[in-house]
Amino acid sequence: MDTSDIKQRFGIVGQDKMLEQAITTAVQVAPIQLSVLVIGESGSGKESFPQIIHAYSQRKHRPYVAVNCGAIPEGTMDSELFGHMKGSFTGALSDRKGYFEEADTGTIFLDEIAELPLSTQAKLLRILEKGEYMRVGSSTVSKTDVRIVAATNVDLEQAINEGRFREDLFYRLNGVMIRVPPLRNRKGDIAALFHKFTNDFADKNRMPAVRLTPEATELLMSYDWPGNVRQLKNIAEQVTVLAPSRNVSAEDLQRFIPVRSKSGKQPGFLPQVDGSHRQAFNSERELLYKVLFDMRTDINDLKKLVMELLNSHQGDISRDSAQIIKRLYQSTANALPAPQSYGEEQQQEEFSYMQDRRPTTVEPSEEGGDDYAEADEVPELNIPGNEKELIRRALDKYAGKRKLAARELGISERTLYRKIREYNIPI
Repeated sequence: MDTSDIKQRFGIVGQDKMLEQAITTAVQVAPIQLSVLVIGESGSGKESFPQIIHAYSQRKHRPYVAVNCGAIPEGTMDSELFGHMKGSFTGALSDRKGYFEEADTGTIFLDEIAELPLSTQAKLLRILEKGEYMRVGSSTVSKTDVRIVAATNVDLEQAINEGRFREDLFYRLNGVMIRVPPLRNRKGDIAALFHKFTNDFADKNRMPAVRLTPEATELLMSYDWPGNVRQLKNIAEQVTVLAPSRNVSAEDLQRFIPVRSKSGKQPGFLPQVDGSHRQAFNSERELLYKVLFDMRTDINDLKKLVMELLNSHQGDISRDSAQIIKRLYQSTANALPAPQSYGEEQQQEEFSYMQDRRPTTVEPSEEGGDDYAEADEVPELNIPGNEKELIRRALDKYAGKRKLAARELGISERTLYRKIREYNIPI
């Protein structure tokens, strides 16, 4: 069967064999009164096949109603599909037809069929078996004559095993199954689809079209496209608007392709097209993630230093403990920014107390003497003592103004008040 006219009519682009087979199956089953189940990943173009089936069926001049079951809240699902009577629930101010009544004698397309609650699945099964349903709040049985075409991106057999989908409904819907291939299995169609989307978007918005270099085309085809045709269209439109040149290079295109590993399970970085091992941040979000990760690593390292300090003996301080305290003060001094309102001399003065309080050590003498400085050369190596001294210095510096002192120390005013009372620091 020549499917060229069908693809042109419904805007389908591609020469993939699996795609051709899906179109052929849709045309063959269209005149036969069977329910059809369309299987395919999200964004793969499943919505085109119910339209083909309806257009080539005996119902082509009758209503065609498309319903996205995943977009309807569970509490209103029955009302939307089957209608309701006035007063049947709060807000039911009048009688309302449901989608099945609207589609009577025509075709109804139920997208994301796996999202139907089990209670609604039972009512749908009754329509498939007897063509009967009841409006919400009514005891009268209504009749409908509709052709049902359903679609899903869910493994229904697994959903059946998990108790989320009725097995009898699956067999009733699955009169004929049409499988729509994902875009990653249609490598030969990717460039043609991209070309169509960019040209259509450029014509619609009166913009010059873009062209891909051979390297950019290779990059386009190497991506796995987890969002399938919908994702490709979205990126094609972005490139048309934001590309710095109408002749799009691989480097330009790489800015628009999301960071994703080939397996699709973990995020990763797309390699540079020149083959080097240098990795690129393809979005500000990924750069932010890296910065936050590095900050978390630094904080964890600081926590380890503090724990080592707390676990060390506060009396007879060992050389290792002295080094830990020294590193802690140094890292703190380097990490805390000085207030921008002060000059360099004042900034230096603000952190001088850290330098003053750093423990001093001496290298071992050749005669094998003591590894540490004499006691009168080493400031008090005591956490509460140092904390009290830091608070006192900060208060002295700002003439007892606790708000400024708290900001200097990097703590809240409430914490500073508590520390002043705890250490009985005069102001």
